Amino acid sequence: MIPIGDDQVRGGRPPIVNWALVAICTVAFVYELTLGEAGVERLFQLYGVVPAAVMQGEGLLGLLTSIFLHGGWMHLIGNMLFLLVFGDNIEAVLGHIGYLLFYLLGGLAGGAAQILAAPGSEVPVIGASGAIAAVLGAYIVMFPKSRVRALVILGLFFTVTRVRAVFFLGVWIVIQLLSGIASLGAGATTAGMGGVGWFAHIGGFVFGLAVGALLRGRARRLEYRVYRAQ
Repeated sequence: MIPIGDDQVRGGRPPIVNWALVAICTVAFVYELTLGEAGVERLFQLYGVVPAAVMQGEGLLGLLTSIFLHGGWMHLIGNMLFLLVFGDNIEAVLGHIGYLLFYLLGGLAGGAAQILAAPGSEVPVIGASGAIAAVLGAYIVMFPKSRVRALVILGLFFTVTRVRAVFFLGVWIVIQLLSGIASLGAGATTAGMGGVGWFAHIGGFVFGLAVGALLRGRARRLEYRVYRAQ
């Protein structure tokens, strides 16, 4: 299932930070395309998260810069789609500055979890997945009754359905957990399969759950104000 929207009303403020994050990631990826294979590898080594280096106190800047790098079109499109569907609601609750801080801290939490899972790995970890997972974690707590519009593709046929956010995102995190456990059992040096940093997803999601639980009352007040304004 591919999320294409939700029925959660986010309020009147435009999600300018969410749009800016999507724009920055897109521009960064376009820049990657100009570098060539060798240049991209060097970029990832310099600005990605290399767990072994971080454990030695090096490459700490990568914990932030890695959030804006992606390894391919599908990596970028998948992440940005989830961010566009779910991020605007969290920004409405936290405000522009609060949302930006939350997003960056979620990315740091995801990076830290990946480092703890594979501290000796020398493979750069990149992508906004940890930060976006934090958004998903906060969303499932703040808006559990919201419905997600999802595109379901069955071979040559497709349809759009609506499912509860708690189910859609619950299935998502279960897949991350099972994949992370499987990667440890396989002894992968990155604690990921196929280059996916599963534990970055898990770490970001747990961070988002914690923040969502703390600020759930604010989300409810926002929903009430929007409801009264309709």
